[in-house]
Amino acid sequence: MLTRYENEVMSAVYSLCDGTDGCLVSPIDILSVLPAKHKISPDKLEDILTALKCDGYFDLIPSERKGEKMYVINLKESGFAYKRTAKQKQRDITFKIFLAFVGALATFIFGLILKAIF
Repeated sequence: MLTRYENEVMSAVYSLCDGTDGCLVSPIDILSVLPAKHKISPDKLEDILTALKCDGYFDLIPSERKGEKMYVINLKESGFAYKRTAKQKQRDITFKIFLAFVGALATFIFGLILKAIF
């Protein structure tokens, strides 16, 4: 399971790759796609990218272009399936909330029936 920051960075990387196998991005590109409310430093970004690489979401090759640090990112199967798993996770959460609501409603109705009987 990804942390909040890992989830945001993976979403940014997925959107920057734009449905292709890989992309060449700079840390500034990734940071510009991230939400402004969460300030992530370039050092922390590198740690998060390394963690995502270790989790098997993509291959990460650091390089330089004209003195600027760049990352060559090639998505793996887990990286391609990221959006699908995120949607599935959202469906699971929605189902659990619905199930809790149905359980509370059933308990309430059962309590009313018992109260009416006794």
